[in-house]
Amino acid sequence: MIIDTHCHLYLPEFDNDRAAVMQRALDNQVQQFLLPAIDSSVTSAMFKMENDYPANCFAMMGLHPCSVKADVEKELSLVYMWLQKRKFIAVGEIGLDFYWDTNFKEQQIQAFEQQMEWALDFNLPIVIHTREAMQQTIDCVKPFAQKGLKGVFHCFSGNAAQAKQIIDMQFLLGIGGVVTYKNAGLAETLQQIDIKHIVVETDAPYLTPVPFRGKRNESAYLSYIIERIAAIKNLSTTEIATITTANATKLFKLQ
Repeated sequence: MIIDTHCHLYLPEFDNDRAAVMQRALDNQVQQFLLPAIDSSVTSAMFKMENDYPANCFAMMGLHPCSVKADVEKELSLVYMWLQKRKFIAVGEIGLDFYWDTNFKEQQIQAFEQQMEWALDFNLPIVIHTREAMQQTIDCVKPFAQKGLKGVFHCFSGNAAQAKQIIDMQFLLGIGGVVTYKNAGLAETLQQIDIKHIVVETDAPYLTPVPFRGKRNESAYLSYIIERIAAIKNLSTTEIATITTANATKLFKLQ
């Protein structure tokens, strides 16, 4: 069994062929799909996906840093309402993104810290999005990790020194399609990281691995990511699938 620890299969990109996308993934041994939240605009679609595939799909709750705007207080209040209302597998995806827009930089930091507090309160791991803010994100997480917070740095594409800081906090690295990109530098970093610190993900419909780069990503393509990691680590694809699945199962308390 393989777990796609990060995929947005509820988004409109899949509205015309979602059932076929799911079937292709299941045919490729991908049997569990973890659905990160973005903001309140996608909540109902995410819950519908979970309801349509109750044995396979598991939702998170959180406010994505790119959705931190002037209405941040309203969005955060909805996150907290849902966390109180029902079970989730994680608080996510949350974090810092200073690539697209830095107008709400302070609000992003405050929203991130607030949601990490809630994750501790509800005894949930977190799933982190970070872009153009890796060290600042690590520094934000450190005091919460010292209190026992666990989670994943999703779509990790940092260097070995950053990976070490993350691992030292007992966090995992989410490895996706970027590992298949020739000049990304991630392969060299992964050579220095024990597989026990890794989970696999697609971030579908984004960050499609080679050989489909430039097209819509889907969970079935996790096999290409696993093959690349296996080649880098000089292990079999079965070993990579088994170990990363065990890592995800433990962190997210999956059955």
